Order: sequence, then C-alpha cells, then structure tokens
Amino acid sequence: MKIAIIGTGYVGLVSGACFAEFGHEVTCIDKDEAKIGILKQGEIPIYEPGLEFLVQKNVKAGRLVFSTDFSPGVPEAQVIFVAVGTPASRRGDGYADLSYVYEAAQQLAPYLQDYTVVVNKSTVPVGTARQVARLITAANSKADFDVASNPEFLREGAAIRDFMHPDRVVIGLDSARAEEVLKAIYRPLYLLETPFVITGIETSELIKYAANAFLATKISFINELANICEEIGADVQDVARGIGLDGRIGKKFLHAGPGYGGSCFPKDTHALLRIAQEHGVASRIVEAVIEVNAAQKARMARKIRIALGGSEAGKTLAVLGLAFKPETDDIRDAPALTIISTLLEHGAVIRAHDPAAMREAAKVLADVKYCANAYEACEGADALILMTEWNEYRALDLDRIKTLLNEPIFIDLRNVYPADMVREKGFRYHSVGRGAMV
Repeated sequence: MKIAIIGTGYVGLVSGACFAEFGHEVTCIDKDEAKIGILKQGEIPIYEPGLEFLVQKNVKAGRLVFSTDFSPGVPEAQVIFVAVGTPASRRGDGYADLSYVYEAAQQLAPYLQDYTVVVNKSTVPVGTARQVARLITAANSKADFDVASNPEFLREGAAIRDFMHPDRVVIGLDSARAEEVLKAIYRPLYLLETPFVITGIETSELIKYAANAFLATKISFINELANICEEIGADVQDVARGIGLDGRIGKKFLHAGPGYGGSCFPKDTHALLRIAQEHGVASRIVEAVIEVNAAQKARMARKIRIALGGSEAGKTLAVLGLAFKPETDDIRDAPALTIISTLLEHGAVIRAHDPAAMREAAKVLADVKYCANAYEACEGADALILMTEWNEYRALDLDRIKTLLNEPIFIDLRNVYPADMVREKGFRYHSVGRGAMV
C-alpha cells in the first residue's frame, strides 16, 4: 500500500522506516528542508539504534522517500499518518500544543483525491481526531476520507523492536471501511499474532495517556518508597523485587532513581490532568505523581549536597549521563538537566560525559565542560555522579577513577553498583533508597 507520513521526527521517521520494511511504499514529508536534506543524504537527525541502517536499506530499495512537498505523496496515499510534534503548551497550563497537528490537517486536505484514511499517530488529547476531521472537511468539502487514531508506544532506544514486535496495536475508528484499510497496513503483525485493540476514537486517544500515566505512577511510587527506605534503613531494590515478583504488579518501572523525564511522561501526565480538570473530574493520583517527580529531582540535588559535606559551591563534579535514559540523545525533561542546573546555580563546576546526548545538552547547558569519556570527566573532580545508566558506565575501572578524583566520593543515582563492592574500593558511596541518605 502507499503511505504518507507527515512529520519526520522520532515517531514519523521510525514509523516510516518500519512500514517500508513491511513492504509498503512510504513517503515521509516534512517542511524542515534541512532535515529532509540530511535524510536524503542517507543520514538521520536523531540517535536511535538500528534506525540509520533501516532507513538506508529501504531508501535503496525504493520503498522509502523523503520530501518537503505534499504532492505526489499525499494524493497517491491510501493512508496518511500525522506524526508531528505535540509539545507541552508554552502557556504552561498542561495543554498539549496541537498547532502542528491542525496545520498538517489543513495542509493535506486540498490534496486528498480518492478515499483516504487520515490517522493521528501523534499523542493527542481526546477529541483531536474529531477536530481534524472538521478541519479537513472545511478545507475540502469533497474529500472522501475517514479519520482514525493509532497511538504509538515506542520506547526510545528500542523503537524498532517495539514497532516490529509490539505488545499491542491500538486503533480507534468508527468506520468499517477504515478498519479494513488499517488491518491491511498492519497485516504483518497479524501474522505474528500481535494483540489488536480495535475501539472507538475517543477511547484510543485516552489509552496512550492512561498507559504513560500509569508507568509514571510506578516510577513515582518506587521513588517514594526509596525515600522511606532511606529513613528506616531498608533497601529499595529488595523491596522492588519483593513486590515485582507479584504477577499483578510486575517488575518493570520499579527502579528507584532521580525521577522520570523524556518527551512523553512529563507532557502526557500534565495533559491527562488537564483533560480531567476540563471535564470536572478529580485526578488526584496523576496530580500526586507529577508533584512526587518534581520533588524527587530536588531531593537528588540535596543528596549530592549532603554527600559533599553540605555545599557544592566551588566543587568540581563529574557527571556521567545526560539523556533521560540510555540509548537515546533525548534530554527533554531529563532529571540530569534539572539537577545540574541546580548545582551550577549553587556554584559547582560540572565536567560531564554522555555517549549520545552531549550535543543536545550543550544547547541548554553552556556552562558545562563536556568530556571525551568518563575518565576525562573524573580528572580533578571532587565527586563522581552517575545520572544515566548507560551500559558503558556499568563496569567502570573504579581503581582508576579513584586516582583521578580529588575525593573518593561516588554518588550513584541509578543504583548501578553494589554498595559493598564500591565501599571496599575505598569510596564514600551514596545511592538511592539503600540505607540512610547521608
């Protein structure tokens, strides 16, 4: 089938490459000429393992093309996926900014010819698909189309696997005609017996927010338990294992740390809270999740301060990890950014390293010294802070690091290392939820 994808950001580019891998003919469209130019040269503008190979493979096969123009990609498409960004509103009121979604709907409308299914792939509030349909009809009253919702569930760092082997595919629609088209698009996943949730449009739109809010809740819950553990001398990792072995709870997203970040959880929890408020419904759990997450980042800054003897002023700190999670260069709402900003404001000097995110971090943290590797970051530092659990940080040469640091202080905000092992190396070791905060 012929597919057009509006937007070549994270979701659009991954989806386009994967649909092409399924054998469909895909045109990815973006008004950003520089980005399209990069993609046409065989490079990709984001960091995602395996994506560059998949893009190059399908471009070479002629199944994947990139363009800044809506024609001929949109008129020939049987399905158009809208995968533009929906960032948090600049008003700071919790609304998702839908201006890019609505702009895409208005721009594609005049190009619609034969029957087309327009699919919201972007994460959008309930009611957005209906509004997209109204905008398309207003711009092209003769258009023969249906609008559907098909939220993405792609984890950064594992997006290709998540697309090719998803836990489920959620499709919201109210047209049997559109259902048949989308089932044909996703037929390769039917052959793998992937669970499909075919539901109404509003339900589909809510599922994505509900999923992300629930996962964020698990993270905030285990972080609150970690704080309790520090007060009573318990070990949060054992607590997490003890409850995670219960099949009703599960072990995923029960890793204590500095809080959640990224492009989804912060934005989507705020948006879900706003949806509830607009409809006069209390959402106290989601509200608490947001508050706990903000407090956890502040607590981590305080933890570092205590580990340094009460003040970070004048201290040089080695920070390992800037992205909100491993295997991505995404720094949006990353705990490291909030914590580093606080440390800088209190007079600390930061030497940092991240395998993928330093270029992005430098755009917002100009006063940080970016280093070639973890060991360079530790040279002359008064403490080492592990912020993001990249694999290359899991087996550091602790003896070497100890010789590089001015003081043998190791602050592990991801609980990567066994406390006894690090302390046996002569470090003053601090982690999250494994014994007293000091």
